[in-house]
Amino acid sequence: MELTINKLLQTVVENRSSDLHILTDEVPRIRIDGQLEQLDLPKLNTDTVKTFLYSILDSNQKKIFEETNELDFAIYIPGVGRFRANYYVERKRLGAAFRIIPTEIPSLEDLNQPPIMYEFAKYEKGLILVTGPTGSGKSTTMAALINEINENQKKHIITIEDPIEFQHENKRSIFSQREVGYDTKTFADGIKYAMRQDPDVILIGEMRDSETIRAALTAAETGHLVIGTLHTNSAVQTINRIINVFPETEQEMIRTQLSMTLKGVVSQILVPKTSGGRVAIQEILVNTPAIANIIREDKLPQIKSQMELNQANTLMQTQKGEFVKYVQQNEITRETALQFSSDKSELSKSI
Repeated sequence: MELTINKLLQTVVENRSSDLHILTDEVPRIRIDGQLEQLDLPKLNTDTVKTFLYSILDSNQKKIFEETNELDFAIYIPGVGRFRANYYVERKRLGAAFRIIPTEIPSLEDLNQPPIMYEFAKYEKGLILVTGPTGSGKSTTMAALINEINENQKKHIITIEDPIEFQHENKRSIFSQREVGYDTKTFADGIKYAMRQDPDVILIGEMRDSETIRAALTAAETGHLVIGTLHTNSAVQTINRIINVFPETEQEMIRTQLSMTLKGVVSQILVPKTSGGRVAIQEILVNTPAIANIIREDKLPQIKSQMELNQANTLMQTQKGEFVKYVQQNEITRETALQFSSDKSELSKSI
């Protein structure tokens, strides 16, 4: 049977893996439960890789890739699934990474999300941030949050993504899904023009620069619910990142704006379970009056201790607390918890 890119992507689905990696003169690999595994295939030469990669591109995508050596896009392959793809060049060799995008939109219940996530979905305005490293399930969590709104509220939801990942069907809400580079020039432009499109909810695929963050804060401040993502590993680091992306002369104003608009931060990582598969460890900050005051007064180190107070009422949770809970439930091992923790010494004492 002749090997094709479709058959390689089918392997991702059949093995319940998350990613496929293709690189010239290398054996293809797939990622299962966070670990890369070689497929039982020979190394792929230059001609084969180019044939595979170009077979699913249109003429405009080929032109962009040949001019820039970079290409991001999403593709649906009938009978196989939907994937996010990145093409690149490495030491003059063609390479690509594909990530599977579930065609079924998960619910918050499917993801076993805590009660506070249902509360976040009810907010009329403000900023909610979902953060974590690459491959931590941020897009899936945001899709479930948006789905909760779609199932229960009559809203106009605008998503600005690069590329579009989950494709939502209109239920009680109506969607306008825009792709950077095709439907809008930049994230910041997409947010600016979204304000004139009568939105209730704006989802931002990545808040990667000061212009995008400024536009997001303004949208949240002017009465919209804004849901965005950053590549940060904790609630405190997320707030720091947003403030520090601006010049020092603007930071006091940004702290004030953030203290008023921020509703919550969900920072998550995926870690291996003892029974196989992975579980999301989530740190969740809710912007209470005390937290808002800490942000305004630039006393961010105090946030962690504030998050640990009265969690039954605030519905906040810390990464340390979640690790301890899952270790005690034998869902993950102590060694795994310490390996993935952002504060190993603190967690070691708690365990």
